[in-house]
Amino acid sequence: MKTAEEFNRYYDVNLISKLRDLENERKKLLRPVIFLCLPFVGSVVIFFLNFFVLHFHHLDRAIFVGAILINGTLGAVFLPRFFKLKKTLKVKYKEEIIKEMVYFIDPSLSYNSTSFISQSDFENSKLFTKGIDRYEGDDLVVGNIGKTEVRFSELNAQYETTDKDGRSRYVSIFNGIFFIADFHKDFVGETIVLPDTAEKLFGKLGAMFQKMNISRPDLVKLENPDFEKAFVVYGTDQVETRYILTPALIQRIMDFQKKSGKIYLSFLYSKVYIAISLNKNLFEPPLFKSMLNYKLVEDYFKYLILMVNIVEDLDLNTRIWSKN
Repeated sequence: MKTAEEFNRYYDVNLISKLRDLENERKKLLRPVIFLCLPFVGSVVIFFLNFFVLHFHHLDRAIFVGAILINGTLGAVFLPRFFKLKKTLKVKYKEEIIKEMVYFIDPSLSYNSTSFISQSDFENSKLFTKGIDRYEGDDLVVGNIGKTEVRFSELNAQYETTDKDGRSRYVSIFNGIFFIADFHKDFVGETIVLPDTAEKLFGKLGAMFQKMNISRPDLVKLENPDFEKAFVVYGTDQVETRYILTPALIQRIMDFQKKSGKIYLSFLYSKVYIAISLNKNLFEPPLFKSMLNYKLVEDYFKYLILMVNIVEDLDLNTRIWSKN
């Protein structure tokens, strides 16, 4: 796999000139924002001078009506142009920077900025049982890493709820990167590995809650105490779950968790599904920071490498099983 040093050289040779052009477009994009902000800031300054310094209270209404008319007119003129340029900039950034980075990491991988893992695939993983009311994503990467077919993209799944006053809002079920790989085994049952939040928070009482989780298969207790502290495992076939979660794979999962953060895994339908929670959107162009910020692009590279390296981290290319 590509190293950070190799990417640094690639950035200097292949990306920096494209980013300079995109930076010029970003600056053009912000000009309408400046035109919109100046009248608003000016009207606020005039109002405070009038009200608190000059005490001409009778001018308040005229100032605010004038500010509304000015900002409304400018908004009607500049906002459509702003959103058009913003969309164009996003498309160019993903096609000229992110797509090129994916190809640099592995030419066998294809990238589509507007596609994403389907909702049916997400639900088939059985990692999240809450009903979905809003589902979206982007940045789909598809291909083969060694002998293993992989797919991953950003996803955001939400459910709708209402408060006591009947106001509706959406709550996150999952936001992050969702990864699917062929595990080269037709599983008899289902094995689901989730972050162990209940036992961490409530100790023995939390362990009891785990056993009572009727939306999940039977609880499976493994022999690795560190793994048991970090994860809770459910399986429909205790023998198969232990056969899948070998000591070597358990250690690989724990090592991967240290690099990636909060992760969920399931093994079913001859595939491994991995969900990595994130608190931000990846692979988006910066609007209020320079495009020439190397650290931002380097962070995107690190996330792409993290996903590609899952195959190696979990040793998915090793054929310990074959499909029936």
